[in-house]
Amino acid sequence: MIEDVLPAAVRCRAVRGAELDDAPLHPEEAGAVARAVAKRRAEYAAGRACAREALAALGMPPGPVLQDAERRAPVWPDGVVGSITHCDGYRAAAVARGTDILTLGIDAEPHAPLPDGVLDVVQSTADERAALGELTARSPEVHWDRLLFSAKETVYKAWYPFHRRMLGFNEAELLFAREPAAADRGTYTARLLVPGPLLAEGTGPDVFHGRWLVRDGLLVTAIAVPAGAPRD
Repeated sequence: MIEDVLPAAVRCRAVRGAELDDAPLHPEEAGAVARAVAKRRAEYAAGRACAREALAALGMPPGPVLQDAERRAPVWPDGVVGSITHCDGYRAAAVARGTDILTLGIDAEPHAPLPDGVLDVVQSTADERAALGELTARSPEVHWDRLLFSAKETVYKAWYPFHRRMLGFNEAELLFAREPAAADRGTYTARLLVPGPLLAEGTGPDVFHGRWLVRDGLLVTAIAVPAGAPRD
């Protein structure tokens, strides 16, 4: 699914179910989940296996995909950008050369309503909540609250490489196109609301554009900023 919301310059690998949950890890990778519960180890192993296969498709040599010490974000080879996601029944990775794509963020979620209270944690803005109401009335078959949660995750993943800090849920306002491309897919735009000094010139876009898709009980969201794209 994830390849359907990303440009051709991006290489993807995705699996459904537990196909790669027992994939071997490099010793450096294994240390990161040595004390994790079995579910976390399986997700991590499958995500790293997807990442290595995507990197191979990009022509990169084999090797571990480590994580940074601050937020456990994947550390990609020089000149490569990427993102990993996993949820129950789905694992995926996407990578691209930095000369083609400035930054990437992908996410996958079960296509189901968010649990009670989670939307409050997301700290959606008044405009976001109003838009969710309109979209739900128009297309009730889509779980827009879960889609909002997932799309915001892609914003945070695309933001992090520039600033090396987490972006709060209330620091980006995300709105879906009011006329989706189809009943099961569409686009969204996220505008960053962080204070000016955190968006100094040269530190990445302050508006992100993404795509979403719902299919077979899952939803996927993705942001891929072309290298050299003008800033909004």
